[in-house]
Amino acid sequence: MRFKATVGLSNRHVHLSKDHIDILFGEGHELTPIKDLSQPGQYACDEKVDLVGPKRTIKGVRILGPARKESQVEISLSDAFTLGLDNVPVRDSGKLEGTPGLKLVGPKGEVVLDKGVIVAARHLHMHTSDAEKYGLKDKDLVQVKVGGPRGLTFDNVLVRVNDAYALDMHVDIEEGNAAGLKNGDEIEVIIP
Repeated sequence: MRFKATVGLSNRHVHLSKDHIDILFGEGHELTPIKDLSQPGQYACDEKVDLVGPKRTIKGVRILGPARKESQVEISLSDAFTLGLDNVPVRDSGKLEGTPGLKLVGPKGEVVLDKGVIVAARHLHMHTSDAEKYGLKDKDLVQVKVGGPRGLTFDNVLVRVNDAYALDMHVDIEEGNAAGLKNGDEIEVIIP
C-alpha cells in the first residue's frame, strides 16, 4: 500500500524543561512563540541558547515549545562532529537513556546536561485516524520515496501515532538536503 504525505525539515533545536527555562532565561520566564510548527500545539520560539561541546560551540540554537518534562537537544551528525561529541545515537524523541550531554548557555544562566543529545530518527507523524486508515500502529517502520532529480527512498522511517499528531514526515536538515527536499514537499509512504 502507498499514500502521500508532506515533509518537514528539522534543523538543530532544543526542547527545555520548565526548570531549565527558568535557569537559562530567568525565573518565571515564558517562552515566546514566533511560528507554529506542523504538529498541533508545537511552535518555534524567539529564545535561543548556545550549545557548548568538548570541541566547539554552536551559537544561537532555537528553542521549540512548549516546555517538556525533560530537556533534549536534537542535532545533525555534522553538528555532533563540530561539537566534538562521540557516539550521538539516532533515536526517537524522548528516548534519552545512554545519550551524551553538553552545556547549554542562555542569557541568564547555564545548564549542564548529563544526557539528552540525539540525532532524531526520521519519522512519520500520524493521527490515530490516519493510522487506522492505513493499517499502521505506533513504532511501525515504513519506507518513504522522494521523487525529483535527487530522488531516493528512505528506509526505517519510524511511525509515530497520537491523537494530537497531524500527518507529516520529519527528517533532519542533512537528510532533507541530500534528497533535495523543502518544507511542504510531497512524499510517498510505502508500507512494506
